[in-house]
Amino acid sequence: MKILLINPPRSPENKILEYAPEEAKHFVHKKLIGPPLGLLTVAAALKDFDVMLIDMKGEYDLIPDTPPLAELTHKYIEEFQPDIVGVTFIASEFPYGMELFREAKKYNSKILTVAGGLHTVLSLEDFTCSEVDLVCPGQSAAMFREVVIAHSQHKSFEYIDGLYINENNILRLTRPIHKTFNASREDFIMPDRSLLQRWISTYIVGGRPVPATYLFTSLGCPYECSFCSIWPQFNKHFYQRELESIIDELKQIPEYKIVRFADANTIVDVNFISRLFDRILEEKIDKEYVMDIRFDTAVKHPWLIEKLAKAGLKVVICGFESFRDEELKKYNKSSEAALIKEAISIFDKNGIMLRGNYVVPNDYTGSDFQALSDYASMHPVVYAGYTILTPMPGTLLYQEMKNEIIDHDLLKYNFFNCVLKTKLPLEKFYENVGKLWLIKKGTDVI
Repeated sequence: MKILLINPPRSPENKILEYAPEEAKHFVHKKLIGPPLGLLTVAAALKDFDVMLIDMKGEYDLIPDTPPLAELTHKYIEEFQPDIVGVTFIASEFPYGMELFREAKKYNSKILTVAGGLHTVLSLEDFTCSEVDLVCPGQSAAMFREVVIAHSQHKSFEYIDGLYINENNILRLTRPIHKTFNASREDFIMPDRSLLQRWISTYIVGGRPVPATYLFTSLGCPYECSFCSIWPQFNKHFYQRELESIIDELKQIPEYKIVRFADANTIVDVNFISRLFDRILEEKIDKEYVMDIRFDTAVKHPWLIEKLAKAGLKVVICGFESFRDEELKKYNKSSEAALIKEAISIFDKNGIMLRGNYVVPNDYTGSDFQALSDYASMHPVVYAGYTILTPMPGTLLYQEMKNEIIDHDLLKYNFFNCVLKTKLPLEKFYENVGKLWLIKKGTDVI
């Protein structure tokens, strides 16, 4: 049984980059960099089968003049001759994921196509097209393994809990999940990074000479920001991984000197993170760390930020979102803008390079942009990001604003394009967002 797992290419749609002034283009994000952690977990669950993993993002980064997606997909399928093709989906890559499935079916209609990833949880209704045979939503590595075993033994999929079968473009649930599945603890599967050697050189960020990898310490999030898709994905639950499991994984990846914690919010349990970094120091694990930390958390626990910095924390991603309390309240952020300045000071004092992200609403006028520009200039950070408020499918914000959406092209749902009507002329709106990217202290990008 041969299984081909594919990480689709990233969307090229980026209107901020297109309209940004020339001197700002270097700073505007052009791509998210990092290995496909979910597919690596699926691959590990299938280690006793013949598995091939293709990172299309890495492939196009490695060889920019790589053939178009359809041609490249055909090449890999012809060479590997898979029985099953599995693709992971997020909203902005959905069209490309479907193209992968179409090419697989075009080559051999008997190939079983299996969809997984975030978008299958948040927008299940998008997977009713004929190219999709099965949908494995959620943390589904174990479910995918059951699919492979059943298919290899020519058995029915009916007894696989939580699986959706596409029957004449209608998704039918086999049966509800009866067993509680906790991918962060008793059901954790160590990702198999050995399949990424071809693309490891593409996982380099911030001009560093060594590659970075993702590693999660938790799943879900206890906060309920309206624009976020993480807490809806996990139904508001938060799952902390076992401490020694994290230490074990850190020891197993000597080739990755930079670790990006792939958590929605790394510091939820303060005591846990404190103990984790005690163990990192005890084990003499010499790495640099990047993590997401709320600015109010830094203000409440400055001693912890100091401790993490001494143990290798180098970069923090911080969602400022807005400099106005009324906007933070609208986003259900549950923090106060006044704390941003204090958080910046705490990170600076500990030598941590801070990436502060602001969200720009579609209804900003010229005076709003000027106010944000003035605020960001008075509170500069090493890295700064200015992205566009986007009602991502499956979020609370989407439910609130779905009738206001004027652009439903999912390729544009990556926070670099506006899918809502703007008060300013659209070109002027993009130009204003682009100019904001010049406001930062650093000269590099992450």
